Amino acid sequence: MRVLIINTSERTGGAAVAANRLMEALKNNGVKAKMLVRDKDTDRITVVAAPHGLLMQWRFLWERLVIFCRSHFSRKHLFEIDIANAGADVTALREFREADIVHLHWINQGMLSLGGIRKILDSGKPVVWTMHDMWPATGVCHLTMDCRKFTEGCCCCPLLPQRSLFGDLARQVWKRKRRLLYSQGRISFVTCSRWLASEARQSRLLEGKIITAIPNPIDTHVFCPGDKARARELLGLPQNRRLVLFVAQRVSAANKGGAYLVEACRQLAEERTELAESMGIVMLGGSGVSMADSFGVATYPLGYVSDTERIVAAYRAADLFVMPSLSENLPNTIMEAMACGVPCVGFRVGGIPEMIDHLKNGYVAAYKDAADLARGISWVLAEADHEALEREAVRKVAQCYSQQAVAMKYIEVYNQALAFKRYSL
Repeated sequence: MRVLIINTSERTGGAAVAANRLMEALKNNGVKAKMLVRDKDTDRITVVAAPHGLLMQWRFLWERLVIFCRSHFSRKHLFEIDIANAGADVTALREFREADIVHLHWINQGMLSLGGIRKILDSGKPVVWTMHDMWPATGVCHLTMDCRKFTEGCCCCPLLPQRSLFGDLARQVWKRKRRLLYSQGRISFVTCSRWLASEARQSRLLEGKIITAIPNPIDTHVFCPGDKARARELLGLPQNRRLVLFVAQRVSAANKGGAYLVEACRQLAEERTELAESMGIVMLGGSGVSMADSFGVATYPLGYVSDTERIVAAYRAADLFVMPSLSENLPNTIMEAMACGVPCVGFRVGGIPEMIDHLKNGYVAAYKDAADLARGISWVLAEADHEALEREAVRKVAQCYSQQAVAMKYIEVYNQALAFKRYSL
């Protein structure tokens, strides 16, 4: 079986990380897998760059320009929506022609247009689409947050001006998706979490579609427990503090919930002075320096890190991983932390409660509740049996997210898609 995985980026973003890990998991379990990307960052022969790289960038800029104009020249939500009006035609590529299965992941920002996806469908090849967010099930947005308009048919999107001379952009794209992609029901949808599967099944676009929940895989030979003291020495972190790790591509991004972690730390500084004085917040990701003075406890911003050895060291150095995100699917970072034996604390939102087993391998705090987040941090650092939490974290990853377990589930989806193709001929 030959599988072509299509994703916008080779390495940047959670979807790219997940797609790469799936490719390796498939190859390790007898499937010939390749990856097709817009942004190729390495010289790996199993990753292929889409043709006409400069043109791909222009497609991205053209899409942004259209959104900018339709947003009444506002940049406020410019990168929160996608309309897929421009993208590559990949059907002429040798890698596409050789593939038995075409597996879409995150294909926005000029990688594939709606018309390009339709060409893939018209080729007759079975298509599997892993949803890393809600975009395949909405008109234009990736994160629905409190909006439920996708359950009826997107219109009057809160991310767009309510009055426009050109009509309702969200509704227009929603109709194009339904007409071009979903009218004949030839896509097998996969979500990375049960929560996202539940949300997708409520989408008017995906009405009646089969949606399977399969988690992302992780290589437990890379992400595994290690020497804490050595990891701290490598990163220049103190040996005598209880370190809490906070990871995001941009830690100051509002949806990553840094403000709630700041408030939780301030409460700990007031109510658990001894604990706060022994704590430290380690931030892995961009813009950490701008937040460093806000926490009321010692902070150690490491900046954006792409080197796997240093990322693993950051997890091993931590006593606790905290994810105060306000919207998440099945975050790779929680999986990575748990694989390294680090207990986790996060809000009860998205797929986080599927990963963190409350009071077993971490603490699930009430949504947007900084006080409960503080209680979770305090419980893990000062009250719980830390060794038991570490064991349970490692066990959960081995049981649910190993390469072999996830690869077998995807192979089953591929076989079903191939069988459906043969049956329909």
